[in-house]
Amino acid sequence: MLTLHHLELSRSTRVLWLLEALALPYELKTYRRDPKTYQAPAELKAVHPLGKSPVLTDGDTLVAESAAIIEYLLDNYGQGQLRPTQGQALLDYRYWLHYAEGSLMPLLLMKLVFARIPKGPMPFFIRPIAKGLMAKVQQKFLAPQLHTHLAYIDGYLADNTWFAGDFSAADIQMSFPLEAASTRIEINQYRNIQAFIERCRQNPHYQQAIVKGGPVVIGAN
Repeated sequence: MLTLHHLELSRSTRVLWLLEALALPYELKTYRRDPKTYQAPAELKAVHPLGKSPVLTDGDTLVAESAAIIEYLLDNYGQGQLRPTQGQALLDYRYWLHYAEGSLMPLLLMKLVFARIPKGPMPFFIRPIAKGLMAKVQQKFLAPQLHTHLAYIDGYLADNTWFAGDFSAADIQMSFPLEAASTRIEINQYRNIQAFIERCRQNPHYQQAIVKGGPVVIGAN
């Protein structure tokens, strides 16, 4: 039996979406974030030493990391679905599958962390310094970097409905960072990204995943 250890408001919604798209039987174990720290609960460390999600178990086999889980499911249960088999589409699939976490998501995580640091506990006389420093990092580094990446993605989607030819698991993988970006950045200027997010939200298997696992990010769905 496949079991998905799913953390609310997290990347693991993508794996839940894929399980629904492949029509696989599975057990869903949902974990709630700590309301004060927003961190994953300690119980997840009993599943994987890092205490992160998603984690998929398949009998005695444990798989972590979103892209690795996606590839495991497609290798073992995909029956040729949701992954190109050759040519440029396969190269695009591999690129975007790993770009999501390797290039885009670190920038969004940095933005989230730097926004929260000035709000955390610290001596009152330090807070203005921390706030100013974090604002400079956001303005001078993160904002330009994110614009570069989002403009690049938006340009790609201007010529492509999906990231690797037909709809594939690469689109499922890319959905989370773009959903996250839509709640942390003003993305009205990236119309093609907005259209992609809406296409994802209209997917019936995405909608089933949301019903079972909750919204992808705060402010979405």
